[in-house]
Amino acid sequence: MLPTMTAFHMSQPVQPPFDAAVVIPTLCRPSLLRAATSVFRQAGVARLQVLIGIDVIQGDTSVIDAVLAARPPQHAVTVVNLGYSTSMRHGGLHLSADSGALRTILTYCANSRFVTYLDDDNWVDETHIQRLLAAIKDRDWAYTLRFLVDPDTQETLAVDRWESVGPGKGIYRDQTGGFVDPNCLMIDKLRCDPAIRFWAIPLADDRTRLTADRAVFDILRRFPAVGFTEAATVYYLMGTSDPAREMRVRVVRELRRRHGAAPLMSLAPLSAWGV
Repeated sequence: MLPTMTAFHMSQPVQPPFDAAVVIPTLCRPSLLRAATSVFRQAGVARLQVLIGIDVIQGDTSVIDAVLAARPPQHAVTVVNLGYSTSMRHGGLHLSADSGALRTILTYCANSRFVTYLDDDNWVDETHIQRLLAAIKDRDWAYTLRFLVDPDTQETLAVDRWESVGPGKGIYRDQTGGFVDPNCLMIDKLRCDPAIRFWAIPLADDRTRLTADRAVFDILRRFPAVGFTEAATVYYLMGTSDPAREMRVRVVRELRRRHGAAPLMSLAPLSAWGV
């Protein structure tokens, strides 16, 4: 059984708080190495803590060894393996089907006020954390934008300008007050403490139990001090089980066919390109 432990270099003690922390729940998929490596490559950030929480093991645990071997000396990796799942989906107690209480637990474990989140099949640009830290400053939380990536071809298709676009924006504006993907978030965990427990609690009317991210956003959007990077720094692999995936791919590919890739990869409004 994998131990719960923190790997660090003796020249870099872990008691002083880190500049930022990255929470990654995992099933030990091979893509975890790509996700973690993208964090290790962050520019302009001195010390990072990566917290990897194992819900259930559905892959090869050697990927954890590969992550630890890739860790730069200035960063630390904390692996949390409870030996059981906290999610009701796998026999645990907490309703959230995607990793149970792990995001809540790891957020509290993080030795930094500034916590970001990353799914183990996604990855981030090397400026991701630097931009979020600049955006959050004295604010409660901050967000960035994401690129949509085709899971079959691994092709980066477009900047998401419809769904994860911030509070009061996008196609969810009227329904839920907007939305921000967890991969695009940074929170000050001391200021945003009321939201942390909701990583384990999906929306009450959700039978899939996959909407804890919406529950967290519903709390965060009520905090007035919000920062925005004005950049896209997350590569979001559209899940093969995501019901919106086919719609997303169809719409984006049709736009690319009509107008080319440039308008979709730019942050400028589509109207500025005549789309």
